[in-house]
Amino acid sequence: MEQALDEYRAFGHEALAQAGRIAAEGFRRTGGVADVADKSDGGAFDPVTETDRRVEAAIRERIAARFPEHGIYGEELGDTSGTAPWRWIVDPIDGTRAYIAGLPVWGCLLGLLRDGEPVLGWMHQPVVGETFCGDGREAWVFSTAATATKTIRARDSAVLADALLACTHPAMFTGQARERFENLAAHVRMTRFGGDCYNYCLLAHGLIDLVVEDDLRAHDILPLVPIVRGAGGVISDLAGETPRGGMVVAAANAALHAEALRAMRG
Repeated sequence: MEQALDEYRAFGHEALAQAGRIAAEGFRRTGGVADVADKSDGGAFDPVTETDRRVEAAIRERIAARFPEHGIYGEELGDTSGTAPWRWIVDPIDGTRAYIAGLPVWGCLLGLLRDGEPVLGWMHQPVVGETFCGDGREAWVFSTAATATKTIRARDSAVLADALLACTHPAMFTGQARERFENLAAHVRMTRFGGDCYNYCLLAHGLIDLVVEDDLRAHDILPLVPIVRGAGGVISDLAGETPRGGMVVAAANAALHAEALRAMRG
């Protein structure tokens, strides 16, 4: 299995390098929100750009050509079943709202599941020039500026009273979820909004201590799980299980994760 993971890790970097070029070409070239399609069907604005679809199509084409027996699930182009225990998860541009606004905090997400469990994950940001990768045991960041790969670790000494808490936007919380988030925010040193998938990678990098979000879907979070865990962090749903959507709690270490869950209960 180790040999297979090494092959898949190299493949993921190759696939995202191509996908990142497509995403970067379209960045800051949209005509604003008015020219972006809305997937919401009358609900809250859920944007998608043509670049989202092009990026996902490029990744799926490479997977199908190299691993035709693998399943694929993507945000924009749906589910393709496979015969192998491996399944790829694709979020072509996580943070489409940031992408539309010209903010470089979006990323191309790719994850690999074995028998439904996340074993590899990537977040590629082509404009900043960073790729984060994790396998649940280790995590790394590759910077094109530094032309080197660096092993990263979450802050194992982080405690709640001194923690930096991050979330993409407070509007993702409603009802009891909002109460839980506010309970937690009252106990930390600082709360910061914005960041999308980058927040989880910066937690793995030792810069953010807590990320709590709600209303997520599988493609939003499963690629990030091996990165957080590989850096020594803890990431789960409210029941302590592998998050597959809904509310997610990510922390720099196990003690902080337990503290955060207690605080959220009030």
